[in-house]
Amino acid sequence: MSFKIRVNNYRRVAMQTLTGGIGKGALKNINKNESLIIERVLINRPNQRLGNTLLITPLIQEIIEHSPNVKIDLFVKGKVAPIIFENYPQVDQIIELPKKPFKELVSYANVWLKIKKKKYDLVINVEKKSSSGRLSTSFSNSKYKLFGDEFLCDMNQEEQLHQAQYPVYQLRKFFELFDGISNIKEIPSLNIQLSESEISKGKENLEKIVSDTSKKTIAFFTFATGCKCYNNNWWSDFYNEFYPQYSKDYNLIEILPVENISMLERKLPEFYSKDVREIAALMHNCEVVIAADSGMMHLSVAALTKTIGLFKDENFLKRYKPYGKGNSVVLVTDNRKDGIISEMKKLLC
Repeated sequence: MSFKIRVNNYRRVAMQTLTGGIGKGALKNINKNESLIIERVLINRPNQRLGNTLLITPLIQEIIEHSPNVKIDLFVKGKVAPIIFENYPQVDQIIELPKKPFKELVSYANVWLKIKKKKYDLVINVEKKSSSGRLSTSFSNSKYKLFGDEFLCDMNQEEQLHQAQYPVYQLRKFFELFDGISNIKEIPSLNIQLSESEISKGKENLEKIVSDTSKKTIAFFTFATGCKCYNNNWWSDFYNEFYPQYSKDYNLIEILPVENISMLERKLPEFYSKDVREIAALMHNCEVVIAADSGMMHLSVAALTKTIGLFKDENFLKRYKPYGKGNSVVLVTDNRKDGIISEMKKLLC
């Protein structure tokens, strides 16, 4: 483990210890006899990762279903949120926290002033362990605030452990305080809400790289960060398994990351783009996407494509596996590939 990673880990633990008590008892003074009117909401998820941003789309859909005319502001980090929520008209202002606050102190201070100046009906911290999320929720100006750990009694249910579901269950329990109704409907899926024109363009892009447009396409996203990435030899061995079985009946392609790295060593036709929505549109036109644990895996799910996620660590599997019906996950190590082909057969049948 590098010195930088160790320092960040120590910093994270220290900040969680300091901020863990923020928001305790925030809902004690609720008057359950008053009407709950939700017109303006702030969602706090100060994280720049593609996957973590996509995982809040079910929460936003849940809020919209409850209050169709709602205006939602997002307190985030990085530049990906405006792209993901481009087709969500209810998302109003996206407040971006600088990635390097100590180098942009003025911008950093202005961001915090923005969330203080505006009055909200409800503020939601998506990740209960996020120090910045808890601080921004506490700092905001709102009648009601959810810090993410108000209703822990329900966390014994395994299905509520997924990061896409957790904040929705918290929100539903909050709504239940007012109307007494337990919402048992299925949690919304991840959804980037592609337009028809985007989907049509995605089909055109796919047809440019496949050999037979009459055949369905299986796509592979082979890259991941750090220890989540399988090496070239692993993918080469896997290629020798899937290619003979599927190359006759399906188009097989590889979707490349922004780094333009092919773990399959460019054995398959490739699609490369830096445009997240363009990639999602192409994924939408594929039959199945097989992806290592990554933001691109969640992007495939949000494109409403059947997705198989490859995980090395069971501890992350329950919380970050491809969320929703029609998707699957396989726990595979650096040396084993058991189960991937069988899951492919299930989703393709």
